[in-house]
Amino acid sequence: MPAQLPALDETLRMVAVHAHPDDESSKGAGSTARYAREGAQVTVITCTGGERGDVLNPRLRDDPTLTPQDLPAVRRREMARAQEILGVDHEWLGFVDSGLPEGDPLPPLPAGSFATLPVEEAAKPLVEVVRRLRPHVMTTYDENGGYPHPDHVQTNRISVAAFDLAADPTFAPELGEPWEIAKLYYINGFHRQRFSAVARHLRGAGNPNEELEQMLQRFDEGTDRLLTTRIDVRDYLGVRDDALRAHATQVDPDGPFFRITHDVESAVWGTEDYELHISRIGVKLPETDLFAGLRHEHLGARS
Repeated sequence: MPAQLPALDETLRMVAVHAHPDDESSKGAGSTARYAREGAQVTVITCTGGERGDVLNPRLRDDPTLTPQDLPAVRRREMARAQEILGVDHEWLGFVDSGLPEGDPLPPLPAGSFATLPVEEAAKPLVEVVRRLRPHVMTTYDENGGYPHPDHVQTNRISVAAFDLAADPTFAPELGEPWEIAKLYYINGFHRQRFSAVARHLRGAGNPNEELEQMLQRFDEGTDRLLTTRIDVRDYLGVRDDALRAHATQVDPDGPFFRITHDVESAVWGTEDYELHISRIGVKLPETDLFAGLRHEHLGARS
């Protein structure tokens, strides 16, 4: 059964599902900032508290106040600041960070952490959010998590599950009235096509970015992502960067991400890119709007 289209005077709504605080600012932040400012109701959903993260900012690694015990509270404050900058709503699902295991063989994940939970069980809080917020669009990671962190892979799994389960009237009726999300997108933020275009431009200008060149060596052309939907975010690059810097413990403000100027990004690849994974409405690809097919003309779609 096709999803119900928004009424003429209805606010468009989307949820962006992420694994940890800071992911919302490095993946799709320009899009969420843009849609929020255009009047959509945009809610970022963070699955875990990032409790097992590390301090990644070289300037803060020796800060005595940033002990492992303090970091979860610090990251919540950082998330609140990033939310304010992006102009979005935000909810925590309340799961515990699984950490990124290292070693050979890999050690088991901590018992009870997010990625160890059965998918249907872990999807229940997201089903409740979907039924309560009634989004028209959901964004999440691809099946590999964007990169293979266990929590990112689990975020994909519970998002895909919740897309179906929220619409099933027989599933957990105590979680609210069923709701069919119209469209589910994968965020394809870190892909070879984009990095290659930027690197080629910098090379041609005589200013190659060595970190970017090294990153490109890890990509295989056979793994290029399908880009069905490209959102113009050139006006929101500064907002995106400010939101990411708000996660001060998690980013290097002098790192390669911030050394690519907005002028270069705008000239070479001024979009955030998505793959339309599932749609319950008719679509015409490629798209330039996550809400394509859901808008009424009076809403002033920039597509």
